[in-house]
Amino acid sequence: MPEITPYTSDPRDFRTALGRYATGVTVVTALGERGPVGMTANSFTSVSLDPPLVLWCPARTSARFDAFVRARYFAIHVLAADQLALCRRFAGSGEDFSGLFNTTTPEGLPALPGCLARFDCAAHADHDGGDHAILVGRVLRASLGEGEPLLFWHGRYGDFLHHG
Repeated sequence: MPEITPYTSDPRDFRTALGRYATGVTVVTALGERGPVGMTANSFTSVSLDPPLVLWCPARTSARFDAFVRARYFAIHVLAADQLALCRRFAGSGEDFSGLFNTTTPEGLPALPGCLARFDCAAHADHDGGDHAILVGRVLRASLGEGEPLLFWHGRYGDFLHHG
């Protein structure tokens, strides 16, 4: 077993240690004051099966933060391995949906195509999470797709066989 490096209080070491945990990648969509908004997030997890709850954590420094915190509904899209361009699109700007969708959820949220899963949520609770907020959603419905997941690990995107 490899030796564990002792923990330091250096924030870079903390971030590097967090990066050792592989996560899936999501794009969360909502409706803001100017229309649909999206944000790439890997801070997504299940919370409860009964009632069905999930959470994700937007950064307070994001220009889209207020839109998501105020949203009554949001949709969490689990990205497939071939959706790296979509991931990068919403990691930057979050208002350019041109050419991406032609369907919406019953709540009017953009429904992005080709995802492995989509969780349509009603805002349930929000909590202080330091430099992020913790947004809990009650899942109204879940949709399933097929494919391999897009993963994020150690600052890189990839899948089970390749990394970018």
